[in-house]
Amino acid sequence: GRVGESAGPLRSTPSRYSRAPPPVYPEAARQKGYEGLVLVSVEILETGSPGRLIVKKSSGCDLLDQAALQAVRKWKFSPAVQNNVRIRTWGDVPIRFVLQEPD
Repeated sequence: GRVGESAGPLRSTPSRYSRAPPPVYPEAARQKGYEGLVLVSVEILETGSPGRLIVKKSSGCDLLDQAALQAVRKWKFSPAVQNNVRIRTWGDVPIRFVLQEPD
């Protein structure tokens, strides 16, 4: 296929966040040294608020998955617009938990 070809209307669009506070790293996960990437599928409502949230790809640690969901629930998105009307869409948001070495 050519670059830039549309995959049809069900394609999830790259999400634009207008406000995205970072997730809180769960202390229990931090102490155990858990790291990982959680892929959250989020329903972006016409208002830009998140609707339903689904863990599309787990980090393998339930604590991190839950922290990712809690973070995305507080985010504000730029809603998609079609024919000058705001529409409900789904987008995927990667949340990465990485422990940083203390300086």
